[in-house]
Amino acid sequence: MAGAKTNDFQDMLPMMANKLGGDGLIRELCNGFKLLMDRDKGVITFESLKRNSALLGLQNLRDDELMSMLREGDLNGDGALDQMEFCVLMFRLSPELMEESEDLLEIALQHEFKTNSTR
Repeated sequence: MAGAKTNDFQDMLPMMANKLGGDGLIRELCNGFKLLMDRDKGVITFESLKRNSALLGLQNLRDDELMSMLREGDLNGDGALDQMEFCVLMFRLSPELMEESEDLLEIALQHEFKTNSTR
């Protein structure tokens, strides 16, 4: 997905995470989901994404870029994004957040292995 607006949004996720903490970031992602979702269906459809994308600064994305975004995040293959798929997609689109998450997982695993090996 190309476009300066998307990159700007991606770069803001780590800053939001640092400022809001994990719970606050998830709350904000949930708010973003609610802005983009189809109110009747409770998911983000192509139509709702196209209609509401300007609310998140994504109004310059072409239809094929919006469809690509939906396809990339659609883990269950239903053609739409539910709230969990949306949150996962936002994390995947932020390499810095993914790297931080991997680092935290590695630290947790190392701690777990040390704890189990001393028993």
